[in-house]
Amino acid sequence: RQKLALTCRILFDNGHDSGLAGQITARSEQPATFLTQRLGLGFDEICAGNLLLVDEHLQVLEGEGMANPANRFHAWVYRARPDVRCIIHTHAVHTAALSMLEVPLEISHMDNCVLYDDVAFLPKWPGVPVGNEEGELIASALGNKRALLLAHHGLLVACSSIEEACLLALALERAARMHLLAASVGKIKPINPELGREAHDWILRAQRSAAAFSYYARRSLKQQHNADCLLE
Repeated sequence: RQKLALTCRILFDNGHDSGLAGQITARSEQPATFLTQRLGLGFDEICAGNLLLVDEHLQVLEGEGMANPANRFHAWVYRARPDVRCIIHTHAVHTAALSMLEVPLEISHMDNCVLYDDVAFLPKWPGVPVGNEEGELIASALGNKRALLLAHHGLLVACSSIEEACLLALALERAARMHLLAASVGKIKPINPELGREAHDWILRAQRSAAAFSYYARRSLKQQHNADCLLE
């Protein structure tokens, strides 16, 4: 719960705020259940104590309030991907801007190689997300990747840990910003695929993810407005 709450604050402090849009979930110890934020609270208001435990139908098992109905598609991803432990979906501004161009994200810098060949692309916007249709569409588009760029929408990451999901969400938004900056002055040049995959695997190690998450957590907890996020 504390890691999930910390991740919400980290996302807020790093450009992923778009009001009440966006969701985060993490599998709990009980089968077919996950933790998520309460509808009506922004990422900057989440603490360990106001997270909800819900089932696949978003029925609240623990906590007060209701879950965001848009979370329904998370259950589809979890069912399709037993390896996924945490899902983050946001409308971070640079990713959202890139999504308006209906082009895939280009990974062409060493710092972004944690995402190399690991970002799927959903090229068409199906309209306002409702019901199970969105779950089928997103789970299918994601495939076996860790991240997804949704045209005219935003980003999604689905990872094996909360730490990894947090870092990949931050990385995707930064990569989108770099893509837009580079493309505004010229054609982006691709990197060597073999080197890109090697860098991806080297960066995406559990120990490195834990260390990087700890850094962002320390930085976030220095901010006075985040002092309450660990409270049960």
